[in-house]
Amino acid sequence: MGIEFFELPVEEQQKSLTAFASELLKSYSINDARVSCINFEFNATFAVESDAGNKYALRININSTRTVNNMQAEVEWVRHLNRTSGINTPTPIATMKDEYIVSGLHADSGQTLYGVMYSWLDGEEIGDEPTMEQLHEVGRAIALLHQESTDFALSSGNTLPTFNNFFWGTEDFLFSGKSELSDEDRGLIEQARDLIIKFTEELYQSSSVHIIHADFHGWNLMWNEGQLSIFDFDDCGFGVEVQDLAVALYYLDTPEQDTALLNGYQSIKPLPAYSELAMKALLLQRRLLLLNYLFETKNQEHKEMLPDYLKKSLERVSTFLTDVRG
Repeated sequence: MGIEFFELPVEEQQKSLTAFASELLKSYSINDARVSCINFEFNATFAVESDAGNKYALRININSTRTVNNMQAEVEWVRHLNRTSGINTPTPIATMKDEYIVSGLHADSGQTLYGVMYSWLDGEEIGDEPTMEQLHEVGRAIALLHQESTDFALSSGNTLPTFNNFFWGTEDFLFSGKSELSDEDRGLIEQARDLIIKFTEELYQSSSVHIIHADFHGWNLMWNEGQLSIFDFDDCGFGVEVQDLAVALYYLDTPEQDTALLNGYQSIKPLPAYSELAMKALLLQRRLLLLNYLFETKNQEHKEMLPDYLKKSLERVSTFLTDVRG
């Protein structure tokens, strides 16, 4: 079938990938497990329950452009965080061959797909309506992660992208020949891009660079009886700390929420240095990276969001340009 697979109804894609997930589980010597798709957006994540009653989360990369070396680096970093007091993360699960990355040919799409499995996290995602207590804990967790990653070094051969470019290592669907933007819209966004790059370069010149999570939002954060856990490290890479904070703040709605998260961070370590305009630039960059994703994604539900998302993005670009130019 090939690439047309991703144009099938979502239910058919999930059914095929669930069967594929069951095949991958054989690498862990897990047979006849109960497998169900619990997330089908950027990638596909499956809940796995073995006959012995053990639960896991298996992620299969279907949109991610991460290489095997990138995925191995992700696992190495998470294993380091597992040993770090104060940060709760799932544990990477090794196969029978003591490998952490599994792969196989998915016949329906004609693609070799890669996966990684983690221990199960109990609780509920914080989602779109976090409490102030939860946001304080999120801020603490981000600070602890930054604190413990400052001196961490990857093993030779394991690599991650550095987020000192506009697209954070992803393919350009806004300005390249693949762009579907009108000349007017592209020109407006290019002006914002150039300013965002300027602010980013200044931050990289004045800040330390180390591994960051790069995708802190309520659906990657689990809450269980007052304890916070961080998961989904597929987007991690080398960056400056304010980039992590900007991503987290992007998904909040009120100044009070921002304050709760930042106060939590400051309870562990001082905030990184950044200007108000630099933060606005990073917040807009997050918006534009998500816009870029909507032009690229195979996810049909997400594609339908594009017209309205583009309109609102252009409004934010205009506001940002006005703020910068005073």
